[in-house]
Amino acid sequence: MTLLPLLAALAASFGWASGIVIAQSPAKLLGAFAFTHIQLVACGVLAAALTTALGHWHSVPWQFWPAFVFSSVFGILLGNLAMIACLRRGGPRRTELLLSLKAPIVGGIAFLWLGEVPAPADILGATITLIGVCIAIVFGTNTQSQSDARFAPLLHIVGLGVAATALQGAGFLAMKPALEAGLTPIAATALRLLGAAALISVMACLPMKAAKPHTALNPPLLGKTILPGVIGYMFASSLLLFAFAHLDAGIAATLGALSPVLILPILWAKERLRPHPMAIIGALIAVTGTAVIALL
Repeated sequence: MTLLPLLAALAASFGWASGIVIAQSPAKLLGAFAFTHIQLVACGVLAAALTTALGHWHSVPWQFWPAFVFSSVFGILLGNLAMIACLRRGGPRRTELLLSLKAPIVGGIAFLWLGEVPAPADILGATITLIGVCIAIVFGTNTQSQSDARFAPLLHIVGLGVAATALQGAGFLAMKPALEAGLTPIAATALRLLGAAALISVMACLPMKAAKPHTALNPPLLGKTILPGVIGYMFASSLLLFAFAHLDAGIAATLGALSPVLILPILWAKERLRPHPMAIIGALIAVTGTAVIALL
């Protein structure tokens, strides 16, 4: 086991944790729709350019186009809208904790959709993760933290977070047959982002109040909006794929799921406020549950 893949997986977790902290402020200013629109268009163009530069378009098995459409609409567009809405209302810590439910939720979707029966270790890990998330969200609130402030009922925030996690997980599962048929990860990312970007651009032309930015867009705000998308969609995903290629999958998945823990020192450094002890305990329990799923 080499050091570089380990560092890559940890850097991926750190990237997602820091990206969601950076995203909170512009998401609040622009609104979920405008923020998601800008991110999808910018990252879609970047992913397409990278796919072209690497010559990966030839890997696309176009017979799976219904899966590409499903993954773009549900996994990327609707999943991101729900995630950003959760971020705006519940803050980055709660959002990351709810996203840590991805492993058990994806397992449940795979059972219902693909008939994959979860192993006892998966059920145990899912239970541990759920307990950790509940502890951190219900008892771990730090009312002194500006980032941790709630702007909606807790049940509303949890609903948005679970919806985001389920939609993103379903979008990933839909791409599994195409990936097994030879589709490269970067080409898959480009297809999903471009499809979602095209759809949300059409929606933005409709006379909907929700589609309009809540504040005027300027270059600094544009940069703060695009940056977390690039960190998450491009760098963090690529780093984790590198780790999966050189490490045991369970170890890579566990190290790549540490964002609920890593976000705590990031918020501490940002706001100079110590995390609530129950937030730390809950986050550690949630990551332990993910480790049980990945390693056993």
